[in-house]
Amino acid sequence: MYKPLPKTLTIKESAIHGLGLFAKKQIVKNTDLGITHILNEDYEHNYIRTPLGGFINHSDTPNAKLIDLGDVLRISTIRLIDSEEEIKVKYKLYKL
Repeated sequence: MYKPLPKTLTIKESAIHGLGLFAKKQIVKNTDLGITHILNEDYEHNYIRTPLGGFINHSDTPNAKLIDLGDVLRISTIRLIDSEEEIKVKYKLYKL
């Protein structure tokens, strides 16, 4: 059965911008949360965003990071994430 988000995450209103990804329970450091973007040069910024990638917000104090595997980007936690905490990355993917 297809699940657009890992069972540990949900989408809620963000104090940063619009909607964001939030932990439903505590998530340990170095947890792979899944694929956020798929390389495809026919799309804006050369990536297709997955449902997971569509709700990540930027922060200069991130608690997760994007990992470039060539044809996909994945998101992984860089520290312990508390329940109800927003998942944030230092976003460099798009040049605005």
